[in-house]
Amino acid sequence: MNKKSLIKILRSAQYVRTGGSRSELKCAEYIKSIVDSTGYEAELESFPVPMSEGLEQLLEVDGVSIPCKGYLCCETADITAPLIYLPEPDRSCLLDCKGKIVMIDGYLRRWVYKDLVENGAVGFITYSGNMNYPDRDIDLRELRELIKGDQKELPGVNINVKDAMKLAGMNGRTVHMQVSQSQYEGSSHNLVLTIPGELEKTIIFTAHYDSTALSSGAYDNMSGSVGLIAAAERFASSRPRHTLKFIWCGSEERGLLGSKAYCQAHESELENAVLVINLDMIGSSMGKFIACCTSEPSLVSYISYMSKELGFPVRASQGVYSSDSTPFSDKGVPSVSFARLAPDGTGDIHNRYDTAGLLRPEQLAADIGFVLEFSQRMISSHVCPVERVIPDNMKEELDYYLLRKKKPDVIK
Repeated sequence: MNKKSLIKILRSAQYVRTGGSRSELKCAEYIKSIVDSTGYEAELESFPVPMSEGLEQLLEVDGVSIPCKGYLCCETADITAPLIYLPEPDRSCLLDCKGKIVMIDGYLRRWVYKDLVENGAVGFITYSGNMNYPDRDIDLRELRELIKGDQKELPGVNINVKDAMKLAGMNGRTVHMQVSQSQYEGSSHNLVLTIPGELEKTIIFTAHYDSTALSSGAYDNMSGSVGLIAAAERFASSRPRHTLKFIWCGSEERGLLGSKAYCQAHESELENAVLVINLDMIGSSMGKFIACCTSEPSLVSYISYMSKELGFPVRASQGVYSSDSTPFSDKGVPSVSFARLAPDGTGDIHNRYDTAGLLRPEQLAADIGFVLEFSQRMISSHVCPVERVIPDNMKEELDYYLLRKKKPDVIK
């Protein structure tokens, strides 16, 4: 696949593709139309996702309206209560949350949400954006099941950071919050292409193709999806030694829902899976190329040696990457996630600035080239050189990432 073809695909899919939406399915069908030309037919696999419609919201402080977006899948409510800004969810500060609507910094995390509920908060406010950007965009967020856990639902809204800066000094002011919506079960889709090999042992390739509500998601992550298309075209040309599965995952931005659904539906098949190769954000004009290995340390060494051999700098390390490789590793399949991480100010994601302009065609082609070279070695190997084991330190990191455990040294 040449650079012109890469950019054509990126630009053809440069629209918002939120999980469970018609535009997400449109993109999946577009990718399918391309990869079906390999001679192997890809299949769309649907899975259920929570959806909302008719979302209405209102936020007033002392009678003055503040632009906001209600959280999807949160409680329908109409409440009036004092405001409190909670920059640090310290135990002593949490005592002041009872009966109040609480504004917090950053994303709503599970442990913060749990603290708010247990300390009697009646609602929450988060914010997004950048104080220095000209827009006043507000991200559409949701109260995920993984955040709620077994806690009750609270109503919540998200606002722009410019308004949050004003509210930060208004502790004790009266806040009126309304959120209403209808919730239902919708469908998202994984696109799965299988190339049979000489062996039943399977190497899985993953990348997500959905985006967030404000973003056309060229960098995050049509770049990785295009990389998977290139890999499918390359390895479909001759019968590989290992069986290959290519999975374009839906609803990753909503909490890895597509990869989790695939692992649940195909759990017995994962016994033959020996490695997952995930692509999530490659080809950026700036930044370092990384390989995050949820595996034994020897894979880190292998990639580091290969990087030096090919003269292609890669920063390889052990870890858990926040992407579709993680549910597979949680099922015992070693994984590596490749990404090119852009420095601050050169590669914004989850907002209107994530466009094809962030990517350099030559760099995207080079990144894909390294991934293909690595993948070819794995695919052609007599036995996959990566031991099928998840070390104890990685199991612990998976517990932290998937919120089964709370890190003792952090409070978020």
